[in-house]
Amino acid sequence: MAKEGKRLFNLTLVGQLSLDLVNTVDWRTSGHPQELLNSYGELVRWGRHTGLLSEPEGRRLIREAGRRPAEADQVLESALVLRETLYRIFSAIAKGRRAEAPDLDYLNGKLSKALSRRRVAPAPEEGYVWNWTRRESDLGWLLWEVAQAAGDLLTSRDLKKLRECAGEGCAWMFLDTSRNRSRRWCSMAVCGNRAKARRHYEQTRSS
Repeated sequence: MAKEGKRLFNLTLVGQLSLDLVNTVDWRTSGHPQELLNSYGELVRWGRHTGLLSEPEGRRLIREAGRRPAEADQVLESALVLRETLYRIFSAIAKGRRAEAPDLDYLNGKLSKALSRRRVAPAPEEGYVWNWTRRESDLGWLLWEVAQAAGDLLTSRDLKKLRECAGEGCAWMFLDTSRNRSRRWCSMAVCGNRAKARRHYEQTRSS
């Protein structure tokens, strides 16, 4: 478990919350995918890593999960179902296809519940901000943020930048912000170098 926690802590972030959740599986399309969210605690650590949760908020959720373990397990299961639904939606779009209607229906159901908890609240210093009702007591409020982030991405111009890593077995999602929109890898340091090494090996072998 310590190894998994370290890997999650080192997870490279896209900076778009729904894509960052999708990318909590290593080598998704390989024969040996690696799950990074094996407990509610790891979901909370992911929230801390993305900046979605502050340290006090993370500690509070862990305490609440200790008091309500069955509910925490249900939230984790919901997170994984949402993640896989979002992967199917984003993967289809990245490949130039329409997302399947049942997947969009599922996301819209999550959005409906999430947005019913949205409210305008006074900002800490001045003005007003968007906030959530029942945020402190609900173990699953992180998923409200993810659902809204997914809706924001699907209705934004950034959707044209959506890509799926071409690395063999990877399938991480990212936004291609390169000048000529030619980026193929989630990370040149990982999948890009693996592909270069594979090409070099094949060229050497053939010669």
